[in-house]
Amino acid sequence: MSLKDFKHKILPIKDQLYRFSLRIVGNVAEAEDVVQEVFIKLWNGRGEWEKYNNIEAWSMRLTKNLSIDKLRSKHNKVGILPEGFDLTSTAATPHRQTELNDTVNKVHQLMKSLPEKQRLVMQLRDIEEKSYQEIAEIMDIPINQVKVNLFRARKQIREQLINTESYGL
Repeated sequence: MSLKDFKHKILPIKDQLYRFSLRIVGNVAEAEDVVQEVFIKLWNGRGEWEKYNNIEAWSMRLTKNLSIDKLRSKHNKVGILPEGFDLTSTAATPHRQTELNDTVNKVHQLMKSLPEKQRLVMQLRDIEEKSYQEIAEIMDIPINQVKVNLFRARKQIREQLINTESYGL
């Protein structure tokens, strides 16, 4: 595998790898370190790329494993998404923009309380927009488990949001 192949296949997904790592480790510097370690491992193992069907999924799996290792070694909690990660529309009124920001922040807070698998599956599907098959490969779990974890995560978030809204919190 050449430097050109690395630039065309790996570098375009660096932001996805970073966001995914940040969701796990919760620290900007540590997420950057994880992505750098992933790049080093991928570059050093470039001769073995042919044995992987989906190098992007393999990169995400490496990111997940290294992030979890870093988290376990530091005993940190999962943090927030990086600044500038905004799911809101720029055409919204200031009032609507504030409501949307509050809802997005609440969802991120609620995601922190989910079990790890549910949280990671939801991150990969709803934020990174990965397919069920890609998530199954990244997480190394059956596709049915991906669907079950995603369903349960979304259901729990939805119920908690409804409860929060009905109490005016």
